[in-house]
Amino acid sequence: MKIFDNLLSLYYPRLCVACGDALQQNEQHLCLHCMMHLPETNFHKNHDNPLMNIFAGRVKVEEVASLLYYKKGNNVQHILHALKYKGQKEIGSYLGEYYGKILALEPRFQSVDCIIPIPLHPKKQRKRGYNQSEWFAKGLSAGMGKPYRTDILTRTQFTETQTRKSRFNRWENVKEVFVATEDNAVHGLHLLVCDDVLTTGATMEAAIQQLLTLPDVKVSVVTLATAQG
Repeated sequence: MKIFDNLLSLYYPRLCVACGDALQQNEQHLCLHCMMHLPETNFHKNHDNPLMNIFAGRVKVEEVASLLYYKKGNNVQHILHALKYKGQKEIGSYLGEYYGKILALEPRFQSVDCIIPIPLHPKKQRKRGYNQSEWFAKGLSAGMGKPYRTDILTRTQFTETQTRKSRFNRWENVKEVFVATEDNAVHGLHLLVCDDVLTTGATMEAAIQQLLTLPDVKVSVVTLATAQG
């Protein structure tokens, strides 16, 4: 089997999602160099981090954190592009599990009961074939040892892409697209909402507002990446 794998790699080499170099036998999705040089934010270590300011005075959140910084042209942008547009959904789960193990050691995140990925509209999910945020949630679930659910938050309206929209226009684009499903099982729980990227926070804010209509829930937010200021 090992010989077969080696022969297969000659014709179909496994490549690093970030830099495109060939992966070694013990590497998964990212080469060791890229993995060791990921621009991590470490926002999970500090409650009063810059991401909390995105939601201040707008919607109540317990904690906000993001694993990585992205900016135009850096390796994180390559990772996000592969996750979202190139069908490499496993990188979401891989980095989700990596981050989940980190969050599991942070006291402020240990009270999380359930992970909720930001949903895609069914039309968009059929076209893409998967929801990248759900794959991130799968990884977080494995790393934190917490369940994830995709039936609590539903996207009911198809919206235009958020790229190049102002914060106000983004909010207008998404303010009524989510519906939270009434379920006694989540009453009083601490829900961790996850997505691939956090920029203006408009999409996340709309989702949080719906989840907070459920009795006695608390909401925190985690994303794979956020824009570097």
